[in-house]
Amino acid sequence: MIRLFRHYFPRPLLFLGLIEIALVFLSGMAAWELRTAQIASGTEPFLERLPNLVAFTVTVYIAMLAVGAYQLSSFRSMRMTIARLVLSLLLSVVFLSLIILFFPAVAFWRSVLLYAILIALVVLAVVRIVFLAAIGWERFREPIVVIGAGDRGENMRRLAEEPTAGFRIVAHFALEAGTGSMSDTDPLDSVPSLADFCFEHDIEHVVLALDERRGKLPARQLLGARLAGVKVIDKTNFIERMSGRVDLGTVSPSWFIFSDGFLGSSSLSLFAKRVFDVSASLLLLLLTSPILILAALAVKLSSRGPIFYRQERVGQLGRTFWITKFRSMVQDAEKDGAQWAKKNDARVTTVGRILRQTRIDEIPQIFNVLTGDMSFVGPRPERPVFVDQLKEQIPFYSERHIVKPGITGWAQLNYPYGASMEDARKKLEYDLYYIKNYTIFLDLVILIQTARVIIWQDGVR
Repeated sequence: MIRLFRHYFPRPLLFLGLIEIALVFLSGMAAWELRTAQIASGTEPFLERLPNLVAFTVTVYIAMLAVGAYQLSSFRSMRMTIARLVLSLLLSVVFLSLIILFFPAVAFWRSVLLYAILIALVVLAVVRIVFLAAIGWERFREPIVVIGAGDRGENMRRLAEEPTAGFRIVAHFALEAGTGSMSDTDPLDSVPSLADFCFEHDIEHVVLALDERRGKLPARQLLGARLAGVKVIDKTNFIERMSGRVDLGTVSPSWFIFSDGFLGSSSLSLFAKRVFDVSASLLLLLLTSPILILAALAVKLSSRGPIFYRQERVGQLGRTFWITKFRSMVQDAEKDGAQWAKKNDARVTTVGRILRQTRIDEIPQIFNVLTGDMSFVGPRPERPVFVDQLKEQIPFYSERHIVKPGITGWAQLNYPYGASMEDARKKLEYDLYYIKNYTIFLDLVILIQTARVIIWQDGVR
């Protein structure tokens, strides 16, 4: 994993992205040369074509990010990765058409754009086929050594067995013979040199998954590995970097106090985030105004009741505010009291189901962002009645209220719709990662990848 702007990226995917950016740029150049040769036209100077080529390259790359073309899961099958490539290039045509409409100076000939898209599709597909054949899915999974045969060690093994896990366990050692609940692990002292073992198996990380560490660290072995260049890391920090979440099962108050991060409360960060929120909200409001008008008419004409639905939510520092959404349920849907949303909820109207699937029902929250009650990106705000329950049963739940809630968020990208106490706990792990590692860059990543959630209908209820 490589850390950029406080966020972690798989090394193979980062390198692949850089290669593909160059190839998309070259595809645009090739298309331009092909078209000018067909019409026997003189070639414009490179600097005159550069704005067009940059616009094409940036648009295609953002579209690939938006549809999840760089998600680890998309590399599990060639069918999935090609499907996302095709969709991203189709979206690029739409985005570039809008750019040409609003910025005529950055204009591809339609034939050049067609050639560029076709060339890029062929080139990118070939590169990904070769990339997967040469590297293979398993090479995306980082090889590690785990020390610890108790509950935390078992948890590491379960995580490694998940289909989308970004790591694989090459060796799993117990701290001492006969310790822990895992009978199929060898004691660490069965290896003469941990450093040599890691070198032989190309291991970069040794993960400590010890239930009790006090006075029991294998200092000699770990020191030798560390001095040989192997990174020694505890389970909490390893899970954070590999899965983009904070492992609630292993954190403590001291971890929050001494770990790096949690810089989002600085005056500069708050100012930058507010500028980002207002700018993004006004732009989205401008782009979606026709959709908002159509949605309002559809809600009003399809069922009895108001167009908008207002509900009390808990915001920053525990203060409550009223959130605004398009009404997607029948009137008086909660006459029997507050309820978790359910799959195939009978209270949702036909129009409301469409609004939820496309996330259009969330767009009116822009006004909550403009008034300062919400941020564009952040943890989703919950209702006071549920917050009271969750604070009692989930440790560190109140810490998610350090920042403003958001329309979209890191948890929404990485975990399906939550409708239970366990779901709320899992989503909190992603919310804490966001709060700990917040940067404007992470906000941009979340904003772009929100399209993936809408397109593939992740977690809609």
